[in-house]
Amino acid sequence: MYIYNVTVNIEADVHDEWLKWMKEVHIPDVLSTGLFLDNRLCQVMVEEEQGITYSIQYRVRDLETLELYRAVYAPKLQAEHGAKFQNKFVAFRTILRIDHELEAGSGQ
Repeated sequence: MYIYNVTVNIEADVHDEWLKWMKEVHIPDVLSTGLFLDNRLCQVMVEEEQGITYSIQYRVRDLETLELYRAVYAPKLQAEHGAKFQNKFVAFRTILRIDHELEAGSGQ
């Protein structure tokens, strides 16, 4: 299992519009591809000199599925984000491999 993590620092003057758009448009569009299992939108809790930082996480079963997303869907979705919030954000992407998960109360 993997997490496709997108870290975005968005400028404060467009933050509210960006957050609403992410929740109502962009993340639902990504999930509508049917390739991801779930999503988390997390604010990174650090003091920033500029903007507000978020980690947007999408869980995916395997790297092949993630590569399909990156090849077929990501260019269009990233272009839409870039056009809407041009020069108002910085983003980078990472892939995390989940090596171990433990649910609370399961003992080990």
